[in-house]
Amino acid sequence: MSPRKRASEPTEAEQILGPEDASLLDIVDNLLNKGVVLSGDITIALAEVDLVYARISLLLAAVDRVMPGEDTEFLERHRARRVQREARRRSRV
Repeated sequence: MSPRKRASEPTEAEQILGPEDASLLDIVDNLLNKGVVLSGDITIALAEVDLVYARISLLLAAVDRVMPGEDTEFLERHRARRVQREARRRSRV
């Protein structure tokens, strides 16, 4: 059997995105709904001596997927947090 795929078998991208044409907006929406993790390494060196090494992982996902129990109204959450901060400041004084 040949290592090449037959033309009738869908590729991995087609299995994830579907066989229809997808716009960039469709792709980004699909990725945010499912979530994406980007990982990378950063090294800062001077004269070939590693000074700083950092491993970074970034999660990109829609907020309702990460925090499903959160209230959806942004302004209400913002006001509630501001009231809590002011109450904490008053209690410290």
